[in-house]
Amino acid sequence: MRLGQSVRHPVAMRCLLVDDSSAFLETARALLARDGVTVMGTASSGAEAVRLASALRPDVAVVDIGLGPENGFDLARELATMRITVVMTSSAAEDDYADLIAVSPVAGFLAKAELSAAGIRRLLGSSPVRPTADRPMADQPTADRPTAD
Repeated sequence: MRLGQSVRHPVAMRCLLVDDSSAFLETARALLARDGVTVMGTASSGAEAVRLASALRPDVAVVDIGLGPENGFDLARELATMRITVVMTSSAAEDDYADLIAVSPVAGFLAKAELSAAGIRRLLGSSPVRPTADRPMADQPTADRPTAD
């Protein structure tokens, strides 16, 4: 390393996991923690997620689309009003929800089988501005990013 160069250290990501499956929550927590993500909490319902999000203020919430009898997209809109970035997940394919994802205030989608810290960071990296409830990601301005040589 030359004088004046800096070493990039990834910023620790603080995450809230929301899913009605306790087995998935345990697996996802272990996987993300191993990859350096601080899992601040887990919730199995929308009400619990909102309570934890208010108290913990995570950087990102990974929310199951099929949250038991609840709708994960409704929760995503509520979390977006709290300025929390949301990544949707499901065991189903993204194509099954593409239209709903496109009009919701979420950073994107990761299938449960593909959930990883790198996948979340990739979505967050492509979303320079946090979504809001009244302005989904598709309507967000994009920042100019330098390209790697």
